Amino acid sequence: MGNIRNQVRLIGNLGRDPEYREISNGRKMARFSLATNEYYVGDQGEKIAETQWHQVVAWGKLAEICERLLHKGSEVVLDGRLNTRSYNDKEGARRTYTEVVALEMAVMDRRSADSEAEPDATETSMS
Repeated sequence: MGNIRNQVRLIGNLGRDPEYREISNGRKMARFSLATNEYYVGDQGEKIAETQWHQVVAWGKLAEICERLLHKGSEVVLDGRLNTRSYNDKEGARRTYTEVVALEMAVMDRRSADSEAEPDATETSMS
């Protein structure tokens, strides 16, 4: 089964355009929010959608692909791992932040795939 101890697979849509940065050593980073929807039937028989928001970060070559192909609303399938960090805010309070570190991604958005002539824009990046 390989390494399944810390594995995440998400299918969703970007909530905003990704933010890009180049770290001091020249390594690129992309950060974006991804919405996933779950549907269930309520007590009255109505279909209810519940949206979860996930913070995602991609590094290196995968970040470069994000920069070329992703925009607000893009549909993506991604595999990654959870990463949790803690820090002290300006007031000294301890804060915890969890994000998904993207390792592989497939862009399902037709517009992005057509514009790049890469129908399957799947890429792997080691972080």
